[in-house]
Amino acid sequence: MDTGKKAAIGGTIILILAVGIRVGLIYRERHEDVKPVEVAQTKADPDDLVYLKQQHPDSLKDEKDLIGQTIWVSAGGQMDYYPYVAHKIDVAKSAGLLLGAEPLVIKDAVEQVAPKGMTYRIPAGDKQVWLVFTMPKSADPAKEYAAPVGYREGTTYTFLTDEIFFYEDPHKLYSHWTPEQWAAIDSHNVIPGMNERQVELSLGQVSKSESQDYGNRTVNFDHQGHPVDVTFAKNKATTIRPD
Repeated sequence: MDTGKKAAIGGTIILILAVGIRVGLIYRERHEDVKPVEVAQTKADPDDLVYLKQQHPDSLKDEKDLIGQTIWVSAGGQMDYYPYVAHKIDVAKSAGLLLGAEPLVIKDAVEQVAPKGMTYRIPAGDKQVWLVFTMPKSADPAKEYAAPVGYREGTTYTFLTDEIFFYEDPHKLYSHWTPEQWAAIDSHNVIPGMNERQVELSLGQVSKSESQDYGNRTVNFDHQGHPVDVTFAKNKATTIRPD
């Protein structure tokens, strides 16, 4: 066999081997076990997993369905309440502010024209809707009070009860909070380590901050007219000081 033929045969063999190796590599790549993509696991905040009931009331009857039930204040520090005597709301002087996690036993739901010149967090409308209740933790648990929770324009009602109250005991809803944290909330104080949600429930929702970085900022809580600055880092209270 001459040299030219030998070179041609050798080149062909080398080409066949190269193609065979390449095909083998492609086959192996396509049939190797696919390695799962590692996804960073983020731990869910237990507070965000709490289911809060909503009633979506749209009539006075819906509010009256609460009669006999206990509800708890969610929007602490925002709503004034007033004495309810002889089926009348005495709006001459506020009896106080509804505080976070305070239980209320509902006795009635009534409509009343808002007195002129008085300002409430609930719009006046044609008539306001008030819940009548007792406060089992107060010095006189039989005494009745009332607070506005909605209003009527013509035949249309607007209610804020879903935003103002818990329909279940928050101590059970947030049972993962420690006894020490709940003791601070029930006494409307703050201890180090509490998160913003806990401090808000304890001191009230009337607050302000120069930062929008929730859990990593300083918040000034009005706290019933006795301001308190609370600094949070990684959503834990680190510094607590009167304003």
